[in-house]
Amino acid sequence: MSSLDQDRSLRSAVAVEPLGPGRYSATLSEYYTVMDHPHGGYLQCLMASAALAGATAEGAHHLHATAVTTNFINAPDSGPVELSTEVRRVGRGVSFVHVTMSQHGLMTTETLVTLGILREESTPRYVDAMPPTIASRDECRQSTGSDEVNIMRVIDQRLDPTNAAWWNGEISEQGDVRAWLRLNDGDDMWNALSLHFACDAMPPATFPLGSSGWVPTLQFTTYVHRIPTSEWLRGRQWCVVIADGIVDERCELFDDRGELVASASQIAMVRFPGGQ
Repeated sequence: MSSLDQDRSLRSAVAVEPLGPGRYSATLSEYYTVMDHPHGGYLQCLMASAALAGATAEGAHHLHATAVTTNFINAPDSGPVELSTEVRRVGRGVSFVHVTMSQHGLMTTETLVTLGILREESTPRYVDAMPPTIASRDECRQSTGSDEVNIMRVIDQRLDPTNAAWWNGEISEQGDVRAWLRLNDGDDMWNALSLHFACDAMPPATFPLGSSGWVPTLQFTTYVHRIPTSEWLRGRQWCVVIADGIVDERCELFDDRGELVASASQIAMVRFPGGQ
């Protein structure tokens, strides 16, 4: 692996170093930023990484962050941060960890993480989620983002043309974005940790409706249901309701088996031309 690939690696970008009992340091990577601010899905992975380290130090045997709920209190900058973990419970089936992240003495992020163990193979008893219909990757539009969207350097994203007319300035009546996603960080394929990043990797579903690029997340919850088996994920992100400058947005991700591997829900602020 080259030094550049090491810099791009999500695994490296969410690594934490112990400072003392329940305290860790990390460095927020410039690769995982949007508009110069650390990306929300990336921060989910970092908080999960700290939770796993904190729980392991207290005897937990759990390997995966299955649910991560974060409040984004203040936007951090790229660079050093400190994380504090409080293990709320170590159990046989699940463990719970509260994590806070601070920078320059100011709390930026607060998270509750549920830890468990995902099996490589499992058969769902009931599923009410179907893989979205998406054009073939050759027919989709490759998203390169812009110079201010650094996460496009670590992910391949192919947008379904049916839901990407906003790229050319066309407004739709459907707040819906669909895409193929592949991790391209020079290190790894999708796994149980990086799925938390994938859940926030698509463009906001407010874009087809004509919103501005300003869609800061307030609260974000990601769920990992199973370990993906494929290099490419099929994703759909859509708006549930937009009111009073707040959007409620959902996301579902499927692997090549058509299995739901992760899902997410978030509320974010949103702006439209004319202040609507």
